[in-house]
Amino acid sequence: MKTILCIGMAGSGKTTFMQRLNSHLHASKEPPYVINLDPAVLKVPYGANIDIRDSIKYKKVMSNYNLGPNGAIVTSLNLFSTKIDQVIGLVEKKQDKYQHCIVDTPGQIECFVWSASGSIITESFASTFPTVIAYIVDTPRNTSPTTFMSNMLYACSILYKTKLPMVVVFNKTDVQDASFAKEWMTDFEAFQEALRADQELNGEAGLGSGYMGSLINSMSLVLEEFYSQLDMVGVSSFTGEGVSDFLRAVDKKAEEYETDYKAEYQRLQAEKAQKEEARKEKSLEKLMKDLGVQDATKKPADTDDGVDVVSDIEEGEHDGIVPRDEDEDVEREYTFAGDQRLSGEVNEDTTPDLQQKYEDAMARTARSASSQTAENIARYIRQ
Repeated sequence: MKTILCIGMAGSGKTTFMQRLNSHLHASKEPPYVINLDPAVLKVPYGANIDIRDSIKYKKVMSNYNLGPNGAIVTSLNLFSTKIDQVIGLVEKKQDKYQHCIVDTPGQIECFVWSASGSIITESFASTFPTVIAYIVDTPRNTSPTTFMSNMLYACSILYKTKLPMVVVFNKTDVQDASFAKEWMTDFEAFQEALRADQELNGEAGLGSGYMGSLINSMSLVLEEFYSQLDMVGVSSFTGEGVSDFLRAVDKKAEEYETDYKAEYQRLQAEKAQKEEARKEKSLEKLMKDLGVQDATKKPADTDDGVDVVSDIEEGEHDGIVPRDEDEDVEREYTFAGDQRLSGEVNEDTTPDLQQKYEDAMARTARSASSQTAENIARYIRQ
């Protein structure tokens, strides 16, 4: 099953493109598995197998968390991403029945692409299925070289953020033919000529003049290598023209995913897992050190101060637990890093009740512990 993540700015015709793609695949006797991830849409013109609106109520999120529209979209995606493993499980069960899984995303593009939940959702699909990004562009609004370059820079950032193969879809070709865009992407001189023409037409007020013109010239050279990694198709969501070309481009990119992107993605996932394992190991060591427990697999280090740690005490009357001396009068301070409410140190001067509760709890624990050895403590912590 090939997964197509449809990403595009508001007004680019992304949802209409989803409708046309869904209709085309149904007409080809290859119905897709459809997922809607836009919690704020009022009505979708296609039937969704999984709809975020069924589990997340957008207006309730706004009300409950006192959020605006974009904040509510991000929060809704965050809530939904906690169940992404269930979504992937549902899709996996259907992968023998469906050849395509098409995913609609919010029109507020930054809410999905640059959020943690968007990364989780994208990585979950990409690590399970061949995944392709379909970046939808509003063709009539990109006839200006400056606007076109801005869209291409956005596409470039999405490509390197997701690290997935991408197809740039110039939508609404029934209104504006997309041949100019293909020419600008493949012919640097043609883009330069269009930039000069825009400057002459608009004079100093044009966006292609002055510093902006120099910047766009430079960026067009930088993006030349980026263009070579893209497939570009013109599509009319209104008439259906170009949808077959898009699906052929998706098939090509799916093959690229298997040969090039999959290995890189697996490497990044393994590297991420390794870093997470190292972080957990470091946290474990710190916790054991804080509790005065030494790893049973390591030889105890010689100390000159004669201080016994738990692992140095042989099993005996207290089974490795050294009870606190009842006559010992020790001032203890406890620091809770990251908890702003406690403002650093917790002692008798700041919160005496909390301090006393912790001291009483530690004293009770020391007196009642009679059967747990240092090795058992270490094993319990690891679990």
